Amino acid sequence: MGWHYRKSIKVGPFRVNLSRHGVGHSFGNRRFHVTTTPDGRRHLTVRLPGGFQVGKSFGKRRHYRHY
Repeated sequence: MGWHYRKSIKVGPFRVNLSRHGVGHSFGNRRFHVTTTPDGRRHLTVRLPGGFQVGKSFGKRRHYRHY
């Protein structure tokens, strides 16, 4: 059985996300949001009127070797 941890801390328009994989951060408002994951990927999300949402991911996942 695996274990999970997630905690989010809001500091003004910024949000710091803590998880067992590392620290990520995000910035934005209801319409426009940019998130950086602990492994280096970036997600851009735009919410449109009428319930539509468009998202795009940038960057490749960084792989770490576990010794």
